[in-house]
Amino acid sequence: MFDPKSLTTIDRDYRRGDKGGKVKLIQEWLSLHGLGLVLDGDFGPATESAVKDFQTRNLLPADGVVTAATFALLAKPMTEAMKPVSMPGSTLGALVAAYARQHLAQHPREIGGQNMGPWVRLYMKGEEGKEQLWCAGFACFILEQACRTQDTAAPIQPSFRCSELATRAREKQIMVSGGSQGDKVRVGPGSFFLVIGGPTGHKHVGVVDRIDGDVFRTIEGNSNVEGSSNGYEVCRNTRTFDRYDFIAI
Repeated sequence: MFDPKSLTTIDRDYRRGDKGGKVKLIQEWLSLHGLGLVLDGDFGPATESAVKDFQTRNLLPADGVVTAATFALLAKPMTEAMKPVSMPGSTLGALVAAYARQHLAQHPREIGGQNMGPWVRLYMKGEEGKEQLWCAGFACFILEQACRTQDTAAPIQPSFRCSELATRAREKQIMVSGGSQGDKVRVGPGSFFLVIGGPTGHKHVGVVDRIDGDVFRTIEGNSNVEGSSNGYEVCRNTRTFDRYDFIAI
């Protein structure tokens, strides 16, 4: 079973000459911090130099050894994204939106190829790769975080597929039809939006952050500033109400 802590902790110190999956994870985090490396799982001179640069930047002894303290700083963005959000008395939807903003602040994005890297594995429960479109994984991960915080059951069973989310929303009678304007009264912060299209009826999903008149602001994974359904990061976008359905949260 996938454990998210495997992305934010190491089992021992790592240094030049080491090889394997944890070394690749170290290289991924170094690259996400702007210290680009070949992600080959081989702790060679380039990786050692990048570690020293990162340690110097963070006022740590620049010895090139990845200790628990160094790795904790490398993985700090994910640790921060995973922190509980305290909003006593808030609705589930408001909490979902707050968690989405907390993740957005840490700039989750792919590294190492299409739909690859530790952030993708977090949202997709350990899976990654070209076929692992992760927009639904991101939205459902956020929803599950909020439900755990409120100790409540999710209003919809999570899924990695937009079409399955749509089907389950209809079964639960929480699907809001889009069309020209839709029923905006039922759509609020934390609701999911579904982009209408594709062979299964819906091709992308994300979180509604807020409603601004005739548009809604989003936080969405596996997207970009053009609103792609197969982008590379968690980002904000602004969308109008046509061509969308919604899952009321």
